[in-house]
Amino acid sequence: MAGLNERKQKILHAVVTDYIQTAEPVGSRTISRHYKIALSAATIRNEMADLEELGYLMQPHTSAGRIPSQQGYRFYVDALMDATSLTQEEEEYLARLFTQLEKMREIDQIVQHTARALSVITRYTSLVLAPQIKQSAFKQMRLIPMDNDKALVVLITDTGYIRNKVIEMPKALNQQEIDLVVAYLNKELSGQTIASLTSERLRKLRSDLYYHTDILNVLLNMLELCAQKPENRVYLGGASNILNQPEFKDVEKLKHLLTLFEEDERLTMVLENVTEGLSIRIGTENVLAEMKDCSLITASYHLHGRPIGTIGVLGPTRMEYARVKTIIEEISSRLNKLIGTL
Repeated sequence: MAGLNERKQKILHAVVTDYIQTAEPVGSRTISRHYKIALSAATIRNEMADLEELGYLMQPHTSAGRIPSQQGYRFYVDALMDATSLTQEEEEYLARLFTQLEKMREIDQIVQHTARALSVITRYTSLVLAPQIKQSAFKQMRLIPMDNDKALVVLITDTGYIRNKVIEMPKALNQQEIDLVVAYLNKELSGQTIASLTSERLRKLRSDLYYHTDILNVLLNMLELCAQKPENRVYLGGASNILNQPEFKDVEKLKHLLTLFEEDERLTMVLENVTEGLSIRIGTENVLAEMKDCSLITASYHLHGRPIGTIGVLGPTRMEYARVKTIIEEISSRLNKLIGTL
C-alpha cells in the first residue's frame, strides 16, 4: 500500500501489538525499548506521525502516545498479523469439550455448549447461530391423526430440526389419500433445502397432485411458512465479558451493546449476513451502529458441505485478532467433523 514501507509496517505492527496487550496509548520510547526496531526514539516518533497522517494511527490526546485507527487494524489483520497456534492449555480444553460434545445427538444442544465454551476460551462474548430451518434439508414429514378431525404434522430436517403443527383435517379424506400425499412429498422433497421451496416449485407439486389439493395445500402451507418465517436462534456466551474491557467503561456505550444482546432478531441478521468461511469485521464494517466500537470474527459451520450456521466472537476493536482467529478456525473445523457424524 502506498506510503507504507517496511519500516512503517514494523512500527504499525508494534503499536497494534502493544495496544492490544495494554489498552494504553503507545509512545515512541515504548517501541524503541520493547520491540526489535533499530531506530532512535526520534525517528520512530516521526514515522508514527506519518502513520497518523496516513490514517493508520490516532492520537487520543496531544500529550499521549498513539493508538491504531480502524484503518490501522484492517491493515494489521490483512497484511501484518502473525500466525499463532493453540496453547497446550487451549488444546486440552478443546479436547475435553469435544469429548463432551460427541455424546450429544442434538445439533442445537451442541452449538449451545459451543457458544459457552467459545466465550470461556477467548474471554470475549460469543455469538452462535443455530442451524436455520431454511438452510436445512427436508428429511421426512409425518402426519399423525388425532381426535376431532385434527392431525399433528411433524417436519424433520437433516439437521435434527423438528417442527410440529396441529392442523384441521379436510373432511371426506380417507387414510389412503393422506398416506399417498405424504409419501409423495417425502419422495419429491428429500434432500432439498427448505429455502428452495419457491412458489414455482410449490405450484408444480400442487399440479402433480391436483386431485388431492385439500390435504396438499395444508401441508404445503406449513412448508411455505417454514421457508419464509424468520428464525431467531442465537446463543450468546459470556455477555458479561464485555464489562471487563476498558473501552466499555462508558455507560451509554455499554448500555446500547447490552440492549443489542437481547435483540435476537437483529443478532440473527448480523450472523446471517457475514461472509461464508472466516470473516473479520472491524468497527464500522459491522452493519449495526451499536457494534461500531467492536470487532466480530466469524466462521460458518457445515453439514454435507452446506453452510447451516455461524460461530462468532465479539470484542473491542482492540481484540486479540490472531489468537481468536486461530481458536475460531479450530472450533469450526472440529464442529464440522462432529456434525458430519451425527
